[in-house]
Amino acid sequence: MARPEINRSGEIEVFVRVVEAGSFSAAARTLRMTPSAVSKLIARLEARLGARLVSRSTRRLQLTPEGVAFHDSGVRILADMAAAEREAAAGAAPRGLLRINSYVPFGQHRLIPLLPRFLEHYPEISVDVVLTDHVIDLMEERADVAIRAGPLGESRLVARKLGQSGVVVVAAPSYLDAHDTPRTPADLDRHNRMGFRFARHIDGWPFADRAGLATVVPIKGNAQVSDGEAMRLMALAGAGIARLARWHVEPDIAAGRLVPLLEDFNPGDEEMTHAVYVGQGKHLPARVRAFLDFLVETARL
Repeated sequence: MARPEINRSGEIEVFVRVVEAGSFSAAARTLRMTPSAVSKLIARLEARLGARLVSRSTRRLQLTPEGVAFHDSGVRILADMAAAEREAAAGAAPRGLLRINSYVPFGQHRLIPLLPRFLEHYPEISVDVVLTDHVIDLMEERADVAIRAGPLGESRLVARKLGQSGVVVVAAPSYLDAHDTPRTPADLDRHNRMGFRFARHIDGWPFADRAGLATVVPIKGNAQVSDGEAMRLMALAGAGIARLARWHVEPDIAAGRLVPLLEDFNPGDEEMTHAVYVGQGKHLPARVRAFLDFLVETARL
């Protein structure tokens, strides 16, 4: 008898059911299979993958690190398959819950003001929005799209560029009136330089002199904040000097609420913003594809 074709989606569903049920026998009952059939299927799956997914040395079900990763991917694959079937049955109209994670400044100043227009255009989509400047794991957080600033690390995620912005050092007039205006990067030693609570890709503020020689001033002050919008508000309140994306503080500079500093020493570096997501091309759920296209059209920096 010829060997049957491998049913990968069926294998994934059985494995996910085993993990959710907590045992082979419990999963077998929900799947209307025998425990031995479930056990053999998992064994075949492990043999095909060349990796142990479930530890069999304990009484209770325990996943290996490879099993944890495969389960997380499997849950997402099954969800995407279900979404694809619903969309196909409904003529591929964008619908369903869209989970969005954005760094705070972009979320507050660009994303949220645009969402009413997006939801009006796609009335069958609902959104779950989380704003944080901390980098998240999309799989773990079940996010469809994350909007991130700064360089992207190596990952299996796909990215669409939303733009880039120069970076500027700023302070409020009230702070400068009380502490004088720094004229060179060395003058910053006498000033309060506010920083972030999370790791940045540059451990300090970069500057370049007229000859092009680079220097980095370490961040040292009495204030650390969780996100870029909190940093902007601290600067506006006169708490110290901040370094932020120019697009973020342009309205404040134009209104005189913040003053750009040390522009002659600005190295000209830029901060990129990307929308990152899992999957690509025709395999994207319609709701994700619609949102990405909307972002690129309306929210570019």
